[in-house]
Amino acid sequence: MKSKAIFYHAGCPVCIEAEQNVANALDPEKYEVESVHLGNDKSRLNEAESSGVKSVPALVLDGTPFHINFGAGIEDLK
Repeated sequence: MKSKAIFYHAGCPVCIEAEQNVANALDPEKYEVESVHLGNDKSRLNEAESSGVKSVPALVLDGTPFHINFGAGIEDLK
């Protein structure tokens, strides 16, 4: 069974680079990756915060957030 990975981002250059280099590098046999653009889908901000996301880009693997570089704080997206 595949694990779920959610890549949260805001569409900024830092986020796009992280998506191309980190999220897309995950083994598709092990992870189903969902990419969520929080700038376009603000309804998912609470979900991201509940998962422990403090800034984007961030990758949540098996419920654990991993912050990649710093593109924007979660508060800046609200």
